Amino acid sequence: MVKRATSRRGTAGRDAAGLPPESPAVLARRARTIVQRLARRYPHAAIPLRHASPFQLLIATILSAQSTDAQVNKVTPALFQRYRTPADFAGASREELERAIHSTGFFRAKTRAIQNASRMLLEQYGGEVPRTLEELVRLDGVGRKTANVVLSVFGVPGIVVDTHVRRLARRLGLTAHDDPDKIEQDLMAVIPKAEWSRFSLRLIYFGREVCDARRPQCPSCPLRDLCPSARYGGFPPWMAPRRAGRIGRAGRGHRPRSARRPRAVASGSARRRGR
Repeated sequence: MVKRATSRRGTAGRDAAGLPPESPAVLARRARTIVQRLARRYPHAAIPLRHASPFQLLIATILSAQSTDAQVNKVTPALFQRYRTPADFAGASREELERAIHSTGFFRAKTRAIQNASRMLLEQYGGEVPRTLEELVRLDGVGRKTANVVLSVFGVPGIVVDTHVRRLARRLGLTAHDDPDKIEQDLMAVIPKAEWSRFSLRLIYFGREVCDARRPQCPSCPLRDLCPSARYGGFPPWMAPRRAGRIGRAGRGHRPRSARRPRAVASGSARRRGR
């Protein structure tokens, strides 16, 4: 009876969000099939950010907030040639570092985050990148997404929820949520743990090549039979913008997502203001 009650809650929750009703067992089987097909398509998916160490990957991932991997990869060769260690970044001229990363956007906030994180590495971890999520998210400018990217090079599995994973997880009906942290938890529940990091990477590649934000290739998509969004051309009703409540409380308007500061970088600034 406990199992049946759990199944009803899961189905009701999906139905309330507009997703087609689906029991947890059926959802798990469908998720495993998606994992298998993506693994066949991208057997050797690699982190697209160029790096030669966990520390370089940490810096590159901070820079990638509200930017593209391609743009970050244009900046980091010269950046890592000039600044090689946490001490180099911590002691760098703020103005010079801002100029070096200017093209990645939000360069002032990213400079603060990088220098503060570098100082924390020196002061608390002997200049080494920590290997647990709990320690990584204490670094300024580092959220769960950045932490999970970095942990993957240490062999620690984690779900990375970037813009592609967020979009595809919702289109594929693997989550009824829009919040990245809740999406991460939903994916962790249906994706085998050993596949967490690779699944995230493969979903990112798939989002770039096939399941584009504006022009999803539903008719030729290899996941079409597993995707509840295919019948809607990739724009299902459960992902339609919610207009009610978009006008802020007390008459305040909400900024569009594109205008908001990078989540991880902004969280670091918020911690500093709270001190």
